[in-house]
Amino acid sequence: MAHTTSNPKIHEGRNLKRFREMMSVKQDALAFELGEDWNQQKISLLEQREKIDSDILEQVAAILKIPAEAIRNFNEDQAINIITTTFHDRAFGSSVNHGTIQSDPIDKIIQLHEEKIALYERMLKEKDEMMERLERLIKNR
Repeated sequence: MAHTTSNPKIHEGRNLKRFREMMSVKQDALAFELGEDWNQQKISLLEQREKIDSDILEQVAAILKIPAEAIRNFNEDQAINIITTTFHDRAFGSSVNHGTIQSDPIDKIIQLHEEKIALYERMLKEKDEMMERLERLIKNR
């Protein structure tokens, strides 16, 4: 007998906390980005709310660089279900090659190299942004 829920309650505060932790952002850092009216305790209280005011949710999502809808709609049970069925159905399926032929491995290597460069550039940009935030934090203290 499968357990199903027709309309599970989404806890936006818990979702916010999950995404914040996945992004390795501390409550203090999020509070700093939100402005002088915020502190770690206020972020903790925000993460306990089932529903978060839309304008605050939009600000937090922008800081975390994720869509606000991700926080509004994330459902852990659905995510686990998708991961489980994907893993079960495809991960250890048949070991037979179903016709995936790499016509030119050099092209694939070049593509992977370009993706690696793009990722490196994004990481450098993120580092620069983090350094700017830290410099602002140090100046404000």
